[in-house]
Amino acid sequence: MSLLAASALAFAGCASVPTTSAVAQNSEASAPARIGDAPNINGVWQVMNEANWNLEPHSAGPNPLPQGDTLLGAIGAIPPSIGVIEGGEIPYKPEAMERLNQNRENLISWDPEAACYLPGIPRATYMPHPFQIIQGDGDDILIAYEYASANRVIHMGEVGIPPIDTWMGTSYGQWDGDTLVVTTLAQGPGLVKLPGGEMIDGVTWLDRNGNYLTNHATVTERFTPMGPNHIEYEATIDDPEIYTRPWTIKMPLYRRVEENAQLLEFKCVPFSEHLLYGDLIEE
Repeated sequence: MSLLAASALAFAGCASVPTTSAVAQNSEASAPARIGDAPNINGVWQVMNEANWNLEPHSAGPNPLPQGDTLLGAIGAIPPSIGVIEGGEIPYKPEAMERLNQNRENLISWDPEAACYLPGIPRATYMPHPFQIIQGDGDDILIAYEYASANRVIHMGEVGIPPIDTWMGTSYGQWDGDTLVVTTLAQGPGLVKLPGGEMIDGVTWLDRNGNYLTNHATVTERFTPMGPNHIEYEATIDDPEIYTRPWTIKMPLYRRVEENAQLLEFKCVPFSEHLLYGDLIEE
C-alpha cells in the first residue's frame, strides 16, 4: 500500500456522524484492526498531560518571562504535574548541569520551541499539538506533526548508521509483536541562532524547563495499542555523555475522535520573527 493510500486510511474513523461517541464506534467498526501482520495505528493522536512544560514532577508556577505576571496574569502560568518519568527524575551527570543551568537561565530565548525550530524526539510527541501516524502495509511509516509542519519517516528495518545529524534525527522501526519499536539516532541541531544574533551549539530540548539530550543519544520509543483509541507510549533515552544511566518516560496517547479530526496549519515562523530578529525589524 502506498503512503498516499495509507493517508486515506488514517482518516477512516472521521466520517460525518452526530456525536463523539458515535465517531469512536464508527472508527472501530469501519477501520481494519490490522494492516498485514501489524495492528492498525493510523489516525490523529495527542497527549493529555503537562510533559512539554516539564517531564519531571513539578508544582504550578508563574510565567517564566520577566514581568510575565504583570503583562499576562494567569495566562502562561505553568500547570502542575506528577511527572511522566519512571523514578521521577532525570539522572544527569554532574558535568551536564552547567548546560542545564544555562538552559534554565534562558528558558524562552534558548528554547527551540519559542524560535519555531524543529522539536526533536521524543518532544514532538507530547507537545500541545496533535500528530498523525500514516501507516501502510510493509511500507515505511510517516508521522506528521501539526507544530511547525514537522515530520519524520520511520524506516522499517534494521537500525542503520545515519549519514548526518539532523533536528529530528533518523528513525528506524520494527514490530515486536504488536508493539512498534522505533530507534532514533543522530539528533543534532548544530549551531543555533539566538535572539540578537548570537550563535551557540544547539542541543535537543526535551521540555520548556530546559531538560535536554545531545547528538550522542539513542531514543527508543515503544508504541503499544491499548484498544482502538489509546496507545501506550514509552521512550527510553540513553545518552552516556550526560546521563548516569538510561531513563524512561511513559504516557498514553489518545486518538482524536471528533468529526473531521485532522492536522491544521501551525506554521510558527512568523510568530517567532520578533523574538529572533526584533533588533533588525523596523516597526
